[in-house]
Amino acid sequence: MPGSRFCATSRERYGITLNPIGRTRLPRGASDGGAVSNDAKETVIKYAIEPDLSVDEFIGVLENSTLAERRPVDDRACIAGMLEHADLIVTGRAGGALVGVARSVTDFHYCCYLSDLAVDERYQKRGIGKRLIDETQDRLGSHCKLILLSAPAAIEYYPRIGFEKHPQAWFLEPGKHTE
Repeated sequence: MPGSRFCATSRERYGITLNPIGRTRLPRGASDGGAVSNDAKETVIKYAIEPDLSVDEFIGVLENSTLAERRPVDDRACIAGMLEHADLIVTGRAGGALVGVARSVTDFHYCCYLSDLAVDERYQKRGIGKRLIDETQDRLGSHCKLILLSAPAAIEYYPRIGFEKHPQAWFLEPGKHTE
């Protein structure tokens, strides 16, 4: 079952609620009316924890954010596994349509890897990504560090919102092993 590890373990252990988080109005007084429109500035964004986010919706927001260029969107089994084994999935919706997502793997106490932060291009530069990060942090312990790898186009974004660059990060590509 997608998100089952999150629901069964993390929610009980850390007191996480699956109720909607709240709303961001863009601009103030705008109405929440329907699917994603070209006039994204006039849409209410509702934030929630969604451990059972569908593969299709996730792929859709990845494609609409350009993050799909660096994710295996053609491998549905891999995407399903990414969602199933995520510990925390925070979403932003406009009129019910998914326009942003923060997908994380975490122990909730020491570190949280924010593995995907995607916002539909039509909704970018309106604070949705920052709000998704803030909502993620609000569910972590007070000593938990947020870690991420930036998409090339977002390298300038993260320092502007308070992230510090870490020069000692390392990774192994899939299929490569230690020597």
